[in-house]
Amino acid sequence: MTAQKIDRSPLMEALHQFDAVEANIAKLERLWDEIRALVPTGICFGPNPEYEQKCRSFDDILTTLPKIDGWKPDIQLLEYNEIAQNRFDAHECGMIEAEISIETAIDSPGQSIREYRHKFNKKRKALTRDVLDERINAFDADLRLLRQEIGEIEPSSKIENPLFDRLREHIAEIDVLLGSASRPTRWHDLRRHLGFGEGSDLRDIEKFDWPQVKAEVRKSLYGADDPLPISIPDLADLVAVKPKGKIITELSWSNLSAVDFERLIFTLISNEDGYENPEWLMRTNAPDKGRDLSVNRVSTDALTGIIRQRVIIQCKHWLTASINISELATLKEQMKLWNTPKVEVLIMATSGRFTADAVTWIEQHNSDGQMPRIEMWAESHLERLLASRPALIAEFNLR
Repeated sequence: MTAQKIDRSPLMEALHQFDAVEANIAKLERLWDEIRALVPTGICFGPNPEYEQKCRSFDDILTTLPKIDGWKPDIQLLEYNEIAQNRFDAHECGMIEAEISIETAIDSPGQSIREYRHKFNKKRKALTRDVLDERINAFDADLRLLRQEIGEIEPSSKIENPLFDRLREHIAEIDVLLGSASRPTRWHDLRRHLGFGEGSDLRDIEKFDWPQVKAEVRKSLYGADDPLPISIPDLADLVAVKPKGKIITELSWSNLSAVDFERLIFTLISNEDGYENPEWLMRTNAPDKGRDLSVNRVSTDALTGIIRQRVIIQCKHWLTASINISELATLKEQMKLWNTPKVEVLIMATSGRFTADAVTWIEQHNSDGQMPRIEMWAESHLERLLASRPALIAEFNLR
């Protein structure tokens, strides 16, 4: 019986190829463990058919591995008697360094396999990062819309709404995209609550499961372990020449795309104390295809306790234009849509500036006590914020 051809999308075909490669990596790792276990601890001559057969299988699988950025392991497994002979020669010479070198050579295939696995994981993360972001944003949007549609329901009431089915689908897709990566802390709780689908489950998803899952997935996608390129081999060399010159204070906003600017602001609020549960909000029919950011601003007062304010951030990566009255008029209409949950603060973050009329309008709006309160994060304000966060400046190549 011939296998049925599966009509895959380009993304699914890419994932299929990555999954096949990962399956071969897993086989290679298993075979190496078995081969290494067959290597005797001492000098042992003679045939070992099991060792030979596993080495042949190892070579067959190694051949199938594709290169990653032009590199793949170049592994030549030592023959069984070759290991014994090398150990015998080193022992006869009485050279401890030679014995250490032989053991290092015996173990080197395992190190090469681990290096390939590391490169593979980085490439798979690069493949799925943007798609995972989209699915996370879609889950956020549908979860919020679901709550708006059904309101508060009894804990034991069954949720009968297509949006809840879409939440299950989003999580199923995220599950596929995560591949063999470890699942977030509350992943199984989230899946269980989506399976039961009652009012109490939705509450747990909103308050406990999804915030934890989302934070851990996003942290894994944009982790702190990814290095920035460094061109100097020794920092002492920079100090020794006592460099002088003009200090550049302005940031190179032109180095960022609109998406990069959004991510900069998102990273800023994600890593700052006093802000929690950051997320992207999908803005349908936005002419600039932009997205709003949402975050809870948390302040602690010794007398009144913890106060949380929902903050919406609009990102405007404008290099040649300033935010004007016309833009604020559009914004005023959008404010009417932000009523569930209530928005206390609106931040307009821009790599440009505000016109004088726009500043006057915003100041009057705030003075009248209208909600939400509007904060202006212009280019100059962002430069002050980032001045004390040089790591972000370097990460986003702003100077």
